[in-house]
Amino acid sequence: VQLQASGGGLVRARGSLRLSCAASGRTFRRYSTAWFRQAPGKEREFVAAISWSGGSTDYADSVKGRFTISRDNAKNTMYLQMNSLKSEDTAVYYCAAGALSVYQGTYDYWGQGTQVTVSS
Repeated sequence: VQLQASGGGLVRARGSLRLSCAASGRTFRRYSTAWFRQAPGKEREFVAAISWSGGSTDYADSVKGRFTISRDNAKNTMYLQMNSLKSEDTAVYYCAAGALSVYQGTYDYWGQGTQVTVSS
C-alpha cells in the first residue's frame, strides 16, 4: 500500500482544515489507518485512528471533540477533519496503515507527510 497525504496548509487559530490520505492498491480496505503528527523538536505522536470498516475510532485526548477521522474504502481514501485549530496543532501530519493501535510500530505503511501550520 502506498499512501499520499495532502490538504495541509496555513490556517488561523480557530480555523479548519481537512486532510486527505489517498492509498494505492486494492488492499487498502484490509488495513486500519491512522494519523500521526510531529511538531518541530518533538517526537511523532498519535492523533487518531480508524478501523478498516470505519466502525471503530480512537483519538488523542488533545484532539477529541475537535478532529474527526473518517474513511471511504470505495475511494481508497482516509480523511481528518480538523476544527477549532490551535497553534499547538502545528506539525507535519502523517497517515499510516496497519493494525489498529495508538502505537507507531503497528503501522507498516506510511505517507510522506503534509505540513499544517496554525497561526495565532
